[in-house]
Formats: sequence, C-alpha cells, structure tokens
Amino acid sequence: MCLVVFAWRVHPRYPLVLAANRDEYLSRPAAPAHWWTDAPDLLAGRDLEAGGTWMGFNRNGRFAALTNFRDPSRRVAGAPSRGALVRDALEDSRDAATSLHDLASWAGAYAAFNLLVSDGEQLGVLESTTGAVRMLQPGVYGLSNHLLDTPWPKLVKTRAGLERALALLPATAGVQDRAGEDALVAALLELMRDPTPAADPHLPQTGVSLEWERWLSPAFIRAPGYGTRCSSVVLRDEAARTRLVEWTWDVDGALRAEVEHRFTPTVAA
Repeated sequence: MCLVVFAWRVHPRYPLVLAANRDEYLSRPAAPAHWWTDAPDLLAGRDLEAGGTWMGFNRNGRFAALTNFRDPSRRVAGAPSRGALVRDALEDSRDAATSLHDLASWAGAYAAFNLLVSDGEQLGVLESTTGAVRMLQPGVYGLSNHLLDTPWPKLVKTRAGLERALALLPATAGVQDRAGEDALVAALLELMRDPTPAADPHLPQTGVSLEWERWLSPAFIRAPGYGTRCSSVVLRDEAARTRLVEWTWDVDGALRAEVEHRFTPTVAA
C-alpha cells in the first residue's frame, strides 16, 4: 500500500471506514483479494513474487495493512519481503498493541515501513523508522510513504475527502443502508482515482528526482513501469460485518477486474 485513509470509530455505525491504493511495479505479479487456500482464515490480495500481502483480514476480525516508507537511503540489502509482516500480524492471536510492540523489536531487519494493525477493539501503527508504536484514538487519519498524517498533498486531499464522504452513510439502521454504502464506495473510488499531481512547491523531498516526485504525487499514479495497481474500500459496521471492494487496474490505468467480499468475524472482535 502507498496511500491509506481511514476513519476509526468516527461514524456512529461504522467503526472502520477505509480507502487505499496499492502502488507497485507494473510487472510484479499479484492476485486480487481472495480467501487463501494455504491459510483459509486469511482474506487478502497476494504478491505472487514473494507470497505476502499488502492488506488483509482474518476471519476472527483482525485487520492489517502496510505502506512503504520512501527513502532510498534506507534500503536494506537482502531484506525479507515486508508482505510477510502483514500475514504475521493477521495470524497473531495477541491484542494489537502487543503484536505491534513485538514487531517493533525486529523491524530493523526490513526495509522501512509503516504497519497498521487492528484486533477490532484497538487500532495502532508501527513506524519502523522511529520504532514508535502509536495506538490510535477515534479520528480520521492518513498514511502514505512517510509517517502517519505527514501532510503530503495527496494525503491531505484524500483524508479530507473521506471526512466529507462519511456523511453518505446512514447514522441509524434502515432500508437505506445499502444505498448509503454504495454511495460512499463510489465517492471513495473517485477520490482514489484522482490523477492530479501536486504543484512543485508542495512536493515532498524523499530522495528521488523531481520528475519522480511529480509522478508519485497524485493519489492515482501512472509512471514509467510503476503505478497504482489496485484500489480498495473497506466498511465495517457496529456488528463487525465487513465489506471489502477491490478494483484492479491494468498498465494503462483501466479497470481489469473487480471483486467484493462480505464476511462477519467468526468471533466478534
């Protein structure tokens, strides 16, 4: 993942609302979100090169997602794939805080990253570059290729868009639930498909060239050999019913596939 915006315990009926884009090399093979045959309790997309994932769920309600921290100077030669961290977090039976603090003790073996983990009751983030674990209070947050809520233009724009879009969800249960959810999903998809680059004075400086900072500055990226591979929207309601909608994009940025999964945790988290 390279851009995640999420509302944690903000809406009265939907404790988790999330939208995310996964940016990756266009040639790297991957599978859309599915229940894994070798780990039947995991619902996630899959990196077919290293075997890990960027975001996923466990049937017991756990959630995890990872973003890269963009800094070429922090590369770790021979480091294992960070996609394994997401799987490890999903298969951990401990509470989110304990999981994250344990991961922090050996995060240095990996290239820099940020890892979100929720057990349903708690949601926290591990920032490997600082070693900090932050357990989050209710609020609307954004995470890209730096620390949580670093005010990069695309993060500020999409986070604000998510805040506005929450009004599309019904505050009380009723027949309009599906219509409200569908309206929110459509609004968040439009938000994550925004190809507008940031103006040069507002570009971050992350150790790549100015040309690449421009290419990487929109929410939806199309650069030489690299870009947004999939977009995801997650809704979890007060009964822990979870809806995941994921769109996969081809090399030209056109829709290649769409999948949707709904499940209720086997043990309410």
